[in-house]
Amino acid sequence: MTAADVLLLGLGAVAVGSALLVVTTRHIVRAGLYLVVCLGAMAGLYLVLTAELVAWVQVLIYVGAVVVLLLFAVMLTRAPIGASDDLDRPGWPALLVGGGAGLGLAGLLVDAFRWTTVDLPEAGTAERLGTEIFRSWVLPFEVLSVLLLAALVGAIVVSRPDIGQRAGNADIGQRAGNADTAGIGERADR
Repeated sequence: MTAADVLLLGLGAVAVGSALLVVTTRHIVRAGLYLVVCLGAMAGLYLVLTAELVAWVQVLIYVGAVVVLLLFAVMLTRAPIGASDDLDRPGWPALLVGGGAGLGLAGLLVDAFRWTTVDLPEAGTAERLGTEIFRSWVLPFEVLSVLLLAALVGAIVVSRPDIGQRAGNADIGQRAGNADTAGIGERADR
C-alpha cells in the first residue's frame, strides 16, 4: 500500500463521514459547514489523483461560492438557525431507498465492467480546458453568472422588508420605530 493509497482512503473516509453528517444533522448551518469539509476532502482526492485544476475549481466554485451562497441565503432569509423539529421525519424510508439504489448501481457497475481495463484518452491540460470553456461555452457561463447575481439580489430584497415599501408605509414604519424615542423628545420640550 503506497502513501497515495493511504491518502485516498483517509480523504475518502472524511468525505463520506462528513457527507453523512450533512444529511443527518438537524442544524442547517452545521450542515453547510459539514458540506465545506466534504467538498474540501473531494478537492484533496483530486489533488492526490494529480488533477490540480479540478481540485482548485472544486475549492473556488463549490467551497468558495456555492456553500457561501447557501449560508448567506440561510442567514438573509432569517431561517431558524437551531434544530428544526418540523423536519424531523423517520429516516428509514430514505435509508432504504438510498441503500437499495446504491447497491443496485454498484451491481450494475460490477456487471458491466467486471475486471476489464479501459484505455484512457490523452490527459487534458488547463490550456485545452480553458480554450474549450471560453470558446464554446462562454454564453452558458455568462448566463449562469447573471442568474447567480439575480438570485443574490433577490435574497437581499426578500430579507429586507423596507425595500419596496411605498412612501406612506415607510413613514408609518419610521414613526412606529421612533415611538419610544419620540416620548423623550416631548418630555424635553415640556
